[in-house]
Amino acid sequence: MFSMKKRFKNMKKREKHLQLKLQKINLLCLILILNWSTSFSQEISANLKHHSNQEVKLLGYNGFETVELAKTTIDESGNFNLLYKNYKGMGYLETSDKSQLFMVLNEPKIEITGTHLKEPDSIKFSNSNENLLFNQYAVEHNQRERALAGWKFLLPQYKSVELLKQQKEYANIIKKEISRLENQDQEFLIQLNKSSYVSWFLPLRKLLDDIPLSAQQYNERIPKNVADFRNINFNDPELYHSGILDDLIESHYWLLENGGMTFDSMYLQMNISTNYLIKNLEGNEKLLNEIGDFLFKLLEKRSLYQASEHLALKLLTQNSCTIDDNLTKQMESYRAMKIGNTASDIVFEGRKMMMGTEVNKDLKLSDLKSNYTLVVFGASWCSHCAQEIPRIKEKYISWKLRGVETVFVSLDHDELEFKNFVRDFPFLSSCDFKGWDNQAAQDYYVNAAPTLFLLDSERKIILRPASVEQVDAWVNYTLTTKN
Repeated sequence: MFSMKKRFKNMKKREKHLQLKLQKINLLCLILILNWSTSFSQEISANLKHHSNQEVKLLGYNGFETVELAKTTIDESGNFNLLYKNYKGMGYLETSDKSQLFMVLNEPKIEITGTHLKEPDSIKFSNSNENLLFNQYAVEHNQRERALAGWKFLLPQYKSVELLKQQKEYANIIKKEISRLENQDQEFLIQLNKSSYVSWFLPLRKLLDDIPLSAQQYNERIPKNVADFRNINFNDPELYHSGILDDLIESHYWLLENGGMTFDSMYLQMNISTNYLIKNLEGNEKLLNEIGDFLFKLLEKRSLYQASEHLALKLLTQNSCTIDDNLTKQMESYRAMKIGNTASDIVFEGRKMMMGTEVNKDLKLSDLKSNYTLVVFGASWCSHCAQEIPRIKEKYISWKLRGVETVFVSLDHDELEFKNFVRDFPFLSSCDFKGWDNQAAQDYYVNAAPTLFLLDSERKIILRPASVEQVDAWVNYTLTTKN
């Protein structure tokens, strides 16, 4: 009897313990569910009936990268919900058929209805004043720009065409309409709530839209466009998630390149903008490296070597941040190989060719006796080399008569391709078939093809030409003047 009571008592105790354990598990599950739901602080709910059963992604931006914020599958009725973590910036929806909708992601819940993302007139936003204003401005700004283009075309006609010059009242009407449209655009931006994302984003978007027109039609806008760029705070987290960081930088340097300036003025303005960027990003190591890397590659790609040299030397000598090893290695060529420095001697190893004939003797760059030597690095597989180097061949005799020798250092791996490429070059061409590991390419910090260096008789670097035209201009101006 006593044993039965004890057993019953133990069973009750275990049951109570089990209940407590279950309560703890339920509480833990509830906490996890609450944490999961609150960790996703923003939501998009939508109905897009013509996208039924498709996958939809929400993408945003981190600097120069596009990142996935959320994804799901649209149901048969076109409904879907996307939950994503705290994000403030621009983003876009993308469906399986590659349709896209760009939008402001700055509100806790955005509701969208429509038929198809490729039918913008069908798209309606609820609970999102930011997107309503964003779309309103996009439509109205484009309409105003088209009207302005028409009026600005007509105004000079009424000033210069004899038949129209007499109609002064119409010229005045056109002037007033131009002024009204420009003021209307500015007034829209001014009246935006200063705490809204669109009040910050739209002026920058307008700057991007203005730049091509400024370069092609409205040159009077260029000084303001340049000044606006130099007033941007590139440390702003909103810019990092805007999706226009790369466009702002690329379009600004494009404007300076295509704004009708002389080369000297163009490079001066580029260097001023580069100085502004580096100064503005002082102390922000991550962003300075990201923007520095992007800008350096952009300038190199566009053969703006004087500007990339200035950027490289500025970044390598600043002391507010540590520059990444990879970026440092790319830029080191400008410190080691800047104008005025003495270049290393080159031992021409491997195959040496001239006019299709093999040269069977040891040669170094210092063995070539000439007032000046153009050293060219390139390869048969390089499409730009295939355009540029044959033009060097055409200029070779003219340059040689003025004291300029030429040598070609190939970055090829294949012997037959090298021989075919250089078979009719009248200047010395060499290849050790090591590609980028060629010793001369390493010594000269070559990381692009073609790369050109103009040296004097002591191997002092006189010029780092961006093109054959630049070499030819230097020869025609400098050597003709000396003679």
